[in-house]
Amino acid sequence: MQVLEGIKQKNFLVIGRVGMDMCPEPVGAAIEDATTMMVAMGGSSANIAAGLVKFGMKASLLTRVSDDAVGRYCVNQLDHYGVDATHIKPVAGEFRNSLALYETRVEDHNSVIYRNGAADFQMSIEDVEAVDYSKYGALITAGTVFAAEPSRTAAFRAFELAKAAGIPVIFDVDYRPYSWPSPQVAEEVLSKAGDMSDVIVANDEEFGFMAGGIEKGLAKAEGLAKSTASIVVYKMGHLGAITFANGAQTQSGIFKVEALKPTGAGDSFMAGFIASLADGRDMEEAVLRGSACAAIVVAKPGCAPAMPDSAALEAFLAIHPGASTPV
Repeated sequence: MQVLEGIKQKNFLVIGRVGMDMCPEPVGAAIEDATTMMVAMGGSSANIAAGLVKFGMKASLLTRVSDDAVGRYCVNQLDHYGVDATHIKPVAGEFRNSLALYETRVEDHNSVIYRNGAADFQMSIEDVEAVDYSKYGALITAGTVFAAEPSRTAAFRAFELAKAAGIPVIFDVDYRPYSWPSPQVAEEVLSKAGDMSDVIVANDEEFGFMAGGIEKGLAKAEGLAKSTASIVVYKMGHLGAITFANGAQTQSGIFKVEALKPTGAGDSFMAGFIASLADGRDMEEAVLRGSACAAIVVAKPGCAPAMPDSAALEAFLAIHPGASTPV
């Protein structure tokens, strides 16, 4: 199956964590001064899945959750967003779902992530082998699934099974240092995952990290596009993005908004980008629509709740007719 053919089936298996996000209210409040918190679903993979469903796609999440009220909250939230939770199993004992506390402000922003004994890292080979990959058009995951065992080995097995079923692998590198035992392990494992992927999305620092130096990141992205990957998106923050696809290289800008927070942009970009390709839009337009989705999310409280649907994206584009000129 060709990569775009798989994406256009609009049915995705998403692998990775779902968690609980909490942010102090009102907007701009500090965590240490909080008296009221907004609670919402979080976790990169869960956010991507929710974003895809908002655009009319189908998405199933594969992960583990804690066998407690927080785990049940996460499953209930997936149901609320329309994400299929068939492949989610609770894990007993002292394993717990991720908890993220972050502030809805950019200046002096604080995020506190609780990942000790994370339930999602307990995803096993048996979990991924129980899935019928032929039911899906593509597999999507983010780099955190590779940060610890048994999740790492299970995720690589999922990549193998997806390829055996002929469906493309879409990989958001999403390097989070706090999840990894060392930078050296992360560089080796994430590079291996990148080599196995058909679509790779990462920022300049992440590509640089995989290449052994930020000055080598762009060459790394281009090299992957010329060797193993069909689509590579090299994101550069406020400078826009460079996309490698079909032997061509294109640059795109960003949509300037007044950001309330720095979180959620990458997840929303991925959802908007992939959904746009699934709808048959060309590569350049898909990247721009992904960038618009990222701008929408950073300008609102929450992550999953802030993910736009088609109507919200079109309304945003109507008043933001063009992205900034790429640098």
